[in-house]
Amino acid sequence: MDFELHRGELLAYCYRMLGSFHEAEDVVQETMLRAWKARDRYDPARASQRTWLYRIATNACLTALEGRARRPLPSGLGAPSADPEAPLTPSSDVPWLQPFPDARVELETRMDMRLALVAATQALPARQRAVLLLREVLEFTAAEVAEQLGTTVAAVNSALQRARAALGEVGDAGEVTEPDDPRVRAVVHQYVRAFEAADVPGLVRLLTDQAILEMPPVPLWYRGSRDYGLFMDRVFRTRGTGWRVRQLSANGQPALAAYAPQPGGPHRLHTLQVLTVAGGRVTHNVVFADPRVFEAFDLPTRISSEDLRQAR
Repeated sequence: MDFELHRGELLAYCYRMLGSFHEAEDVVQETMLRAWKARDRYDPARASQRTWLYRIATNACLTALEGRARRPLPSGLGAPSADPEAPLTPSSDVPWLQPFPDARVELETRMDMRLALVAATQALPARQRAVLLLREVLEFTAAEVAEQLGTTVAAVNSALQRARAALGEVGDAGEVTEPDDPRVRAVVHQYVRAFEAADVPGLVRLLTDQAILEMPPVPLWYRGSRDYGLFMDRVFRTRGTGWRVRQLSANGQPALAAYAPQPGGPHRLHTLQVLTVAGGRVTHNVVFADPRVFEAFDLPTRISSEDLRQAR
């Protein structure tokens, strides 16, 4: 029995359930261990190996989620800030949603992993979340999901209907395009050039009027190109100019590792930024400053300009 064939998609599923890449890794490892110990009891006449593994993973996720608060983004907790100079005080007591490093899974596994969709899914009750993902994303039948969850087909269909209604239009990709789309690459390239040049007007020209900027673990967030630009002006004023950027992808979206200048030394990793690009403009930027996020993406904490040139 080769359980490893399913590790990548199980990792993506557990991430969607838990909102944490590190927790997802732990639960997948637990799933593999449980499956190995129970391998003699597996009956291929009752379910495929894949269905059986997802039953184990789902139960492990539901156990991990018992009594736990959802993992939000700042924009899911309250109104936007109107003060671009507001103190950037982290809220360490909030279990923030984490990004997912695309390099850890195959391309087809990254579908439906956009941050906005994962954040919205986090607001669902845990069993509704599981039904939605197993039915809509992984395309198990209602009967298979009922077996995995130990419930009825009618209960599965009812939970799916409620989950769909709760998500509304969030799951609609709309005009959001893939990071490898030439139009997206062009926008991201322009954004990187403006960012490295500390060109705030250039950055603002690449934004939609209602662009969102948020920075977990700081709970405040901004809406609108004006406040976005004012905040970026503050960043360059306080942290200096001459930043360097490394491009990658997360959650099926373009992402940037931003390295801040250091006097007389190499650039230091400051943030991982996950961009949403639609209609030729940046609509959303989620900026992560958690060292655990950096570890998940295997990002070096310091890098020279020469290193960055070679990475592009």
